[in-house]
Amino acid sequence: MEIQSLTISERIILAEALWDSVIAEDAKIELTESQKEELDRRLKTFEIDQDIGSPWSSVKARILSK
Repeated sequence: MEIQSLTISERIILAEALWDSVIAEDAKIELTESQKEELDRRLKTFEIDQDIGSPWSSVKARILSK
C-alpha cells in the first residue's frame, strides 16, 4: 500500500494508531545524551522563571494573524 494514496485524514489516523501501539507496549524511549541535557536545561529554566507559556488559543491566533 502506498501511504501517499491515503487521504490526509487516513494518514493521521494511521499515525495515531502507530503512536498508540508504541504507548501500549509501555516502551522506554531512549534519549541521547544531548537530548537529556537539553531537557535538563529547559527544566532548570522553567524552575527559575515559572513561565508556563501561552495558551493554545493565543498561539494559534498569533500564527493565523501573520
